[in-house]
Amino acid sequence: MDTQFEWQEEFNLGVDVIDKEHQRLFKIINKLFTLKKDEKNHQWACQEGIKFFKGHSMKHFEDEEQYMESIGYAGLEQHRQIHRGFREQTLPILEQELARTDYAPDAVDHFLGVCAGWLIGHTLTEDQSITGKKIRKWENQLPGEERKALQKVIVQLVFDMFHLESQMISDAYSGEKFGKGVYYRLVYGTGEDEKKLEVLMVFEEKLLINTVGKIMGIKTNKLDNMLIHAARYTARQFVARTMEAFPAMEKYELKEENLLSYEQFQEIFERETLQVSLLFNTGGEGYFAYCVIAPHLLQSGVGTPLEPENAMDEVGRYLAERKVQAKADKENPKPKVLVVDDSATIRQGMKELLSADYEVAAASSGVAAIRTITLNRPDLVLLDYEMPIVDGHQTLEMLRSEDEFADIPVIFLTGRRDTQSMIKVMPLKPAGYLLKTSKPAEIKQKIDAFFAGQRH
Repeated sequence: MDTQFEWQEEFNLGVDVIDKEHQRLFKIINKLFTLKKDEKNHQWACQEGIKFFKGHSMKHFEDEEQYMESIGYAGLEQHRQIHRGFREQTLPILEQELARTDYAPDAVDHFLGVCAGWLIGHTLTEDQSITGKKIRKWENQLPGEERKALQKVIVQLVFDMFHLESQMISDAYSGEKFGKGVYYRLVYGTGEDEKKLEVLMVFEEKLLINTVGKIMGIKTNKLDNMLIHAARYTARQFVARTMEAFPAMEKYELKEENLLSYEQFQEIFERETLQVSLLFNTGGEGYFAYCVIAPHLLQSGVGTPLEPENAMDEVGRYLAERKVQAKADKENPKPKVLVVDDSATIRQGMKELLSADYEVAAASSGVAAIRTITLNRPDLVLLDYEMPIVDGHQTLEMLRSEDEFADIPVIFLTGRRDTQSMIKVMPLKPAGYLLKTSKPAEIKQKIDAFFAGQRH
């Protein structure tokens, strides 16, 4: 990436303290583009430069928020939320990637590309709205809880379909470029009215090659017709499965699809207000974005925003619902299930699969499992066999060595059928085995059958 960003007149807000800091941040990013070419001191120079950029960004956020507060800006809280997302989600994940790769050129390019794109997009949209030059871009997003729910569904789907761990970098993606991209648009309708749901998906080219290409057995570093068509149908399945998780979207059918140029994609971003705009990283395999345009979905949010006018009523309703739930839990207690797995995706997926009928706890290691079991004894442990440091076999040995825990049922979670491993743990009397690659409904059915057997 041989890039320099020029300050343009359209970036100016007319607020001296903000404009000067924006210009300074642009200069720092340009300096970082230069530093990454220094082969001799590449890592040290990038580390110091990125610290400098981060420090100035945090100071700029404070100054900008103070200015907004001083003029009584109505969008202050939304603006703070966007700053917080960049500070607490985007930057830490990008820094982790840099550390994991020892500041590899691709990782530095990703860092600079995302930061530069975020800065330019934010300056031209939300910052311009401070002075009334533009309408606030992110004021009509879905409520936070619904966005979080969609985020979890997407992370789980990426793992289910491609066996990749992914993390959300930003929930206010502004349409900036990241590497070579493929831009895909899907339009859905119900056939009952004029309501439409539009999904925009952006894939870094190498992500398609590393996922869809590998599944198809294509040995290439370039996109071709076959791979693009396969990616289209994979994306359609992906969107369909996200819709299955949200009852409000069940009736929608695909009406139109388009492959877009970046310019066409940008036109949509500038013209439309997005209800969802999420950017994800897949740990080095590539980036992708998931965006939704469907203003009518705001009418069926899962939660009510707390405002001064409704706070008393909403808190009262919340406490009343908790009381009803506590009574129901007492009358019909849920069996307790502990999920032990070093994969956050598996833990979250199992939690979402089982939480309707079971009280689900999670532990990320064998040692954490012992601690959790000591504090809150489960009725069943779902134990990953292949974990670092202390694997499933060793964890079960520890459980069986303690009289207090010796009779706790344990079902192994495994990614493959390994007869030797199964024979090895037979003396420890596991209650069964579950393949992680099984369909969620099959896993749930087997766990339900286990508890039905326990009751009988």
